Amino acid sequence: MRVLIVEDDPLLADGLTATLRREGYVADSVDSAEQAEAALKVSDVDLIILDIGLPGMDGFTWLRRLRSRGGEQAVLVLTARDALADRVHGLKLGADDYLSKPFAPEELSARVSALARRGRAIRSRVIEHGPLTIDLARKRAIISGKPIELPQREHAILEYLFSNIDAIVGKEKIAGAVASWDEHISPNAIEVHISRLRAKLEPAGIHIRTVRGLGYIVEPWGDGKP
Repeated sequence: MRVLIVEDDPLLADGLTATLRREGYVADSVDSAEQAEAALKVSDVDLIILDIGLPGMDGFTWLRRLRSRGGEQAVLVLTARDALADRVHGLKLGADDYLSKPFAPEELSARVSALARRGRAIRSRVIEHGPLTIDLARKRAIISGKPIELPQREHAILEYLFSNIDAIVGKEKIAGAVASWDEHISPNAIEVHISRLRAKLEPAGIHIRTVRGLGYIVEPWGDGKP
C-alpha cells in the first residue's frame, strides 16, 4: 500500500514517513498541495495523509479538487484545527477520517491500518490463482494450504504482479509500485526477486513469464502445468 504524506512540517513528515515504512507501507512525503498534484500523476497512491494548514493552496481546497475530479484515494486529514466545524467540513469534502494534532503515533497507526483494511475490502481481500491464495488483508501467501515465507519486498512484488495479472509489467513499474521515491531498486535487483519468486511458485505450476524488452506477465493458470 502506497501512502502519500502531504505535510509542510519537515520533522513531522519525516517522522510519519519513517513510522509507516517500519510498518510495511510504501510511504513518501511532499510539503504542498501543488507537489501532491504532481505526485499523483506519477504514482498510484492508495492513502493520503493530508495536513490542512499548507502553504499556498490549503488542504481543504485541494481535497475538494481531488474529489471533484473523481479521486478515490482514502484521505486522512491531519491538522491542528480541532473545532467541530472544521472536522465536519473536512468529512463533508470527502475525507475518510480526521485526526487532530498533537496525536499519539499509535492512534495514527491504528487509523491508517483501518483505512488500509477498508480499501482492501472495497477492492478485494483475496487473490486466487490456481493453488495460490494471496490474502491482502493479512499480507500472506498460501499454496495448496501451506504458507510460503516471503520477505517484505518479495511479497510486495507478488501482490503487484497478481493484482495486474492480465498485464505485462516492466521493471520500472514494479520498482515504482513497491519502493519509496528515495529508495533505488536496480533492474538486476528486480530480476533477483523475480527469480526467487519463481523458485517458490513454479513447483506448484505457477509461472511468471519474461516478455523480452517489456517485463513480466503471470501466465494463465494451467499453461505449462507440470
